[in-house]
Amino acid sequence: MGKLHGKVALITGAGSGIGRATALLFAREGAKVVVADFVPEGGHETVKLIREAGGEAVFVEVNVSKSPDVQRMIQSAIDAYGRLDVVFNNAGIQGKFIMTADLAEEAWNSIIATNLTGAFLGCKYAVQAMLKQGSGVIINTASTAGLIGLPGMPAYAASKAGVIQLTRVLALEYADKNIRVNCICPGGIVTPLSRITADPATLKPEDFPPYRHVKAIQRFGEPEEVAKTALYLASDDSSFVTGSVSVVDGGQSAGVAKTPPKKQ
Repeated sequence: MGKLHGKVALITGAGSGIGRATALLFAREGAKVVVADFVPEGGHETVKLIREAGGEAVFVEVNVSKSPDVQRMIQSAIDAYGRLDVVFNNAGIQGKFIMTADLAEEAWNSIIATNLTGAFLGCKYAVQAMLKQGSGVIINTASTAGLIGLPGMPAYAASKAGVIQLTRVLALEYADKNIRVNCICPGGIVTPLSRITADPATLKPEDFPPYRHVKAIQRFGEPEEVAKTALYLASDDSSFVTGSVSVVDGGQSAGVAKTPPKKQ
């Protein structure tokens, strides 16, 4: 029996990257999955992959920055499966690498709306549903960018720092209602969002300014490595965990040396 047997899990941004990897893993662990994404093609492909593997899934198209869309998304999950046990607010956008003085207000507003307001709306309406059933788990995707300074990513970093604090507040507000809220801070992960290629060995540091930052583990991460952390937080294995910030970044935020010191 899987760790999420009988659970219903909704995952935003599930059409690719971390969201898809998590949707596939949750389904393998027994969850009925609601695949939510702004891009229908990717979302339907994730549903197809889950069903081909013997799992259950449905797709919902959503713009997470729009309240009516998010309300419809939550209700669609309940209509499809009768309840909602896990919500993974994972959808996000990164934007171009650009210094703060050069960042257009429109770009700032778009990133904040998707990453921070989107997480807020997902949490708000998930909590309302979970209060009615008496339990639930919420997981938010933040980022290493919310923990350390990454030049050229002012809006993204601000939005993800906000997600971390939103997570902590919600965890304190609803712990006595049997609702746990945690977040994950990925570092450089091979996904369409990060624009890291599938062959990170070909990258030059100047191609991706945020990833110049040092890592103890000298490689980029895979979406499945973040998905495994999401599984832990979604399952009863983490029954005493709420308000936590799980960092999955290969040591990027630890401030270690980029290359090991030479042996004397």
